Amino acid sequence: MRHGFQKTVADRVEICGVGVHSASPARIVIHPAEADHGVVFLRTGMADGADRLIEARWRNVLQTALCTVIGDRAGASVATIEHLMAALAGLGVDNALIEIDGPETPIMDGSAAQFVTAIDGVGLVTQARRRKYLRVLKSVYVENGRSRAELKPAERGFSVDVEIDFEAATIGRQRRAFDIDPQTFRTEIARARTFGFVADVQKLWAAGFALGSSLENSVALDGERVLNPEGLRYRDEFVRHKALDAIGDLSLAGAPILGAYHAYRPGHALNAAILGALFADKANYEIVDAASRRFVRSAGVAPSRAAAAFAANAD
Repeated sequence: MRHGFQKTVADRVEICGVGVHSASPARIVIHPAEADHGVVFLRTGMADGADRLIEARWRNVLQTALCTVIGDRAGASVATIEHLMAALAGLGVDNALIEIDGPETPIMDGSAAQFVTAIDGVGLVTQARRRKYLRVLKSVYVENGRSRAELKPAERGFSVDVEIDFEAATIGRQRRAFDIDPQTFRTEIARARTFGFVADVQKLWAAGFALGSSLENSVALDGERVLNPEGLRYRDEFVRHKALDAIGDLSLAGAPILGAYHAYRPGHALNAAILGALFADKANYEIVDAASRRFVRSAGVAPSRAAAAFAANAD
């Protein structure tokens, strides 16, 4: 398989499940797509009978509370896309048409593992067009209360450095950094599940959210206890899942990022905000293809004010 060229799935992939928030059943079919198509959702099953196309792009994000929701002005939307998007980005899928007949992407086991298995089952094909990359030229920084994130130039590739900090000793303060490639994503990130506290879930149920949440698709914490009989998949599964979410959310840039993402206490809103900051100024980035991409040498990148802020604000 040639490196630096666009890829799509070799055959259609069908996955069925229920949404973690809506508890609504949904069937998704990942179809191969032509070069330069990008990732686009085809929302079917609408009340008016009309099918809608929704590009998986940052500008189409409608909501970031609890999950990432994309949609259009006509009222079509797809919720909880982050795990599927992470699987596509992590495996290097550039082009796909994702047909979905419900309002929310199936949660499966709460991770990206089953999406990865399904895609690996059909494999990928290399297309005749070179891959386009989004190269970060200038550091951008956002913060929201105690949460903060920076996206900065990198010598090569895409990396995520994520830190979380919870009062519960079961989680505590965890930090992991990954250079993202398909093998690292499969083995180190994809199996990390979403998580939550029982007390919070009960409040969400009362508000009409997390209706499909269960021990089958979430790591549940009650005080300092993990309620899932099988325990954790990784000792630091919690921070790995936050890295997974970040990969999915940042894939809404529309092209693989050449840059380094560093976040403290991130969530979907923070991930969306960093893309908003990046695209706010065209001087922050450039689009390059695999043949012409140039990497910023680390010795030539001056420490940014954002990096200084991270150091100064470290708890």
